Amino acid sequence: MSEQPLSTGLSLWSQRLLAAVLLGGQVMVHLLAGKIHRRNTLDQMAIVGPASLMIALLTSTFIGMVFTIQVSREFINFGASNAVGGVLAVSLTREMAPVLTAVVLAGRVGSAFAAELGTMRVTEQIDALYMLKTDPIDYLVIPRVIACCLMLPILTILSLLTGMIGGMVIAKTLYGIPQSVFFDSARNFVSLWDLCSAPIKGSFFGAVIAIIGTSWGLTTTGGAKGVGQSTTTAVVTSLLAIFISNFFLSWFMFQGLGSSLGKGLS
Repeated sequence: MSEQPLSTGLSLWSQRLLAAVLLGGQVMVHLLAGKIHRRNTLDQMAIVGPASLMIALLTSTFIGMVFTIQVSREFINFGASNAVGGVLAVSLTREMAPVLTAVVLAGRVGSAFAAELGTMRVTEQIDALYMLKTDPIDYLVIPRVIACCLMLPILTILSLLTGMIGGMVIAKTLYGIPQSVFFDSARNFVSLWDLCSAPIKGSFFGAVIAIIGTSWGLTTTGGAKGVGQSTTTAVVTSLLAIFISNFFLSWFMFQGLGSSLGKGLS
């Protein structure tokens, strides 16, 4: 008997995931048609960006500090303390800054999107928009997608900077690595493509978070209980989508043998 609810839940989740994919296609079509509510978009940008800034920066700062502790204690034993800054910079630009910032946004913004639109669905406010001849995709979904796609890359870059600063403070105070050596290493290791990959990933993750959050909200049923379930499932699905898509993005962006380590140590 326990297998039946499980299979039903997976079937429902698959249907909602398909609905999210279809919603993403509709968003693309509507964007190409230029249907953008500028005021709603600006409001959502304020929610996604400035309101999420502090938690994103705190997360990246402490991640950079912890990563530096783990790397420094090993690299110093091998006489490669001059590579600590470069390794941290490569890790932050390629993976940690975009992924961790997206995870923070999925928990904070994605859940809010699902809860807000889910509440509107169960209270028939979405139906009221149709009665007013207003397309919910234009009015509710697209502003959130644009806001996430624009603000998440900016948050990613700021997270990268604060992560590097946090790592530099630890490297200098705990391990005696000069600030100039730390940042020279980072400059030697990181290429222009590395710096471009972080906001590209951030923009893609922003679209994923917004589409999944809004789609789960729009397909909510079952009153207050359904809103809670949609919120939780939207966050979990967003996290899975971020990690899975990050694999394919990394595979696509960084194929072949790397040269950062050899260039930085030379």
